[in-house]
Amino acid sequence: MRAKRAFAAYSALVYAFLYIPIVVVVVLAFNSGRQVLNWEGFSTKWFGEALRDPTITEPLRNSLVVAVGTAVIACVIGTALALALSRMRPRVRAPVDAVVYMTLVTPEIVFGISALILFVQAGIPLGLNTILVAHAVFNISVVTLIVRARFVGMSGDLEEASYDLGVGPLKTFWRVTLPRLSPAILAGGLLAFTFSFDDFLTSFFVSGAGSPTLPLRIFSSLRFGVSPVINATAVMILALTLVAVIVAYVILRRSAGQRAGTIPTLPA
Repeated sequence: MRAKRAFAAYSALVYAFLYIPIVVVVVLAFNSGRQVLNWEGFSTKWFGEALRDPTITEPLRNSLVVAVGTAVIACVIGTALALALSRMRPRVRAPVDAVVYMTLVTPEIVFGISALILFVQAGIPLGLNTILVAHAVFNISVVTLIVRARFVGMSGDLEEASYDLGVGPLKTFWRVTLPRLSPAILAGGLLAFTFSFDDFLTSFFVSGAGSPTLPLRIFSSLRFGVSPVINATAVMILALTLVAVIVAYVILRRSAGQRAGTIPTLPA
């Protein structure tokens, strides 16, 4: 009993250490005063100031463009790779699996340095395009694992029935396989969007001059001190990230519940 209480107290301290600073930033973002640590009343004016500041809105636009592009690329290539891996022979699948998992477990600083060396050696100018490519490489592995888990857990009866009815492979994929995979694809795309939107370390290495993302803009501002506008910007990033993660979680949970509790029907 004492051991459980001690473990619970230690866990509470760890969570407090991790999340109290985030709560402080969220609270101070609604401070009406210009002095960050002096509470002068509740106000949302700094959010408006952030959205009217071109040094904030331009990096925000860059982050959104990169994140949306990353999500689209990751969903297309990740889904194709997930379907291909599920049909490969074990000898061929093993090295591809190793590459997919290696992308996820490699320290991000190593990944960022490697991407930078590749782009420099290839003579590719650094900018939003290199950030997009670097983010897409990582998030393709994320989408691949999510979609593959969904595909492996599906029964192949509907596809076989579709073939027995004379439907070709492409039409079967479009009308049978893809609708069943769509929750996993959407969830993977949302996670890819989230990972790309708030990424700092990889973007730091592969971004060029004049193409900062929002996390890079916040980091550069911190060298001159924390301002209410930066707090408001950080809260907006946090809110967008939480919404995307929660939506992805709900989609995956509903998809798992439907797979366990319902019997799918073949589209007419």
